[in-house]
Amino acid sequence: MAKKDFYEVLGIQKGASAEEIKKAYRAKAKELHPDRNKDNPNAEALFKEVNEAHDVLKDPEKKAAYDRYGHAAFEGGMGGGGRPGAGYGQQGDFASAFSDVFEDLFGDFMGGGGGRAGGGGRSRATRGSDLRYNLRVTLEEAFKGAQKQINVPGSETCDSCHGTGAEGGAEPQTCPTCGGMGKVRAQNGFFTVERTCPTCGGQGQVVKNPCRKCHGAGRIEKDRTLSVNIPAGVETGTRIRLAGEGEAGLRGGPSGDLYIFIEVKEHDLFQRDGTSLFCRVPVSMASAALGGEVEVPTIDGGRSRVKIPAGSQSGRQMRLRAKGMPALRGGAVGDMLIELAVETPVNLTPRQKELLREFEKIEAENNPQGASFFRKVKSFWDGMTG
Repeated sequence: MAKKDFYEVLGIQKGASAEEIKKAYRAKAKELHPDRNKDNPNAEALFKEVNEAHDVLKDPEKKAAYDRYGHAAFEGGMGGGGRPGAGYGQQGDFASAFSDVFEDLFGDFMGGGGGRAGGGGRSRATRGSDLRYNLRVTLEEAFKGAQKQINVPGSETCDSCHGTGAEGGAEPQTCPTCGGMGKVRAQNGFFTVERTCPTCGGQGQVVKNPCRKCHGAGRIEKDRTLSVNIPAGVETGTRIRLAGEGEAGLRGGPSGDLYIFIEVKEHDLFQRDGTSLFCRVPVSMASAALGGEVEVPTIDGGRSRVKIPAGSQSGRQMRLRAKGMPALRGGAVGDMLIELAVETPVNLTPRQKELLREFEKIEAENNPQGASFFRKVKSFWDGMTG
């Protein structure tokens, strides 16, 4: 019986890329696996056919020979390397073939894609974890920049064993259970299951005489005091990275990083929006009506005098150029906006009340907004009655 075309077996076109071949092979192998097709007596033969096709097409040299000569390339010695797929008739070889498929398809669920056991195992050295530290600063510190001292709970390399985890700094030995691979295999029929080595915990090495100080971890818990430079212009959410200041690595591995997250405290006088500052300033009714001046604070600790135009209303804003916050990475300084809040007097004396009543009698013509509003109200009521 003539053999089927390998491209047809995988369901792809001639000239398919290596990635397309791999993707098609995985899909077919998963679809035709005998354990999923127990009612199909041809499942094993079809599965072998898929593996044979993949064995040729995944190899650039074999693929080139097959594209030129077809199946004849491997039947008369023309392409070298023997007939692809030879030996699949033996149960052990078939199980071995499926072991490769199983690792390709399900490797991520069996240990995070760390490769096959024959690939060399994992290194015993493990990078330390990154640490996070939340740091609160005042608005003044965010304006000027600051140098802050922080206490960071963490770990550092054990000075007794120099990070090896073994007493006296001796090097760990190869794990006798997994031979340094970090994983062990158990085969059951078609399945070859790979698990983390129970002896070394996947490290590939064991410590015969653990260090008494760190108990074999290669690191010890210890708080540290660090000096952190807070640049001018930081905002809430700004992240500062201190490389190598995180948790110490396990058994000589590199240290992680320390990430400092900035939170700027709320201020009693100023509200911030990016590089702009806002300051709400109360003014008397008389100053708002007649005009005048008011002295306001600035974030740098200085003072500025602001003119109040006559007839100012609550909510009116005046701008002080370059009196806001600096940009984090240099550049222009923001502005400061003064917002007026006109105050209504309270606890009036009899004389003040008398003056206000007298003023009320003659003020109507000087309140254009009020006159306009009440004209609209009268028109509304007239429309309702009409």
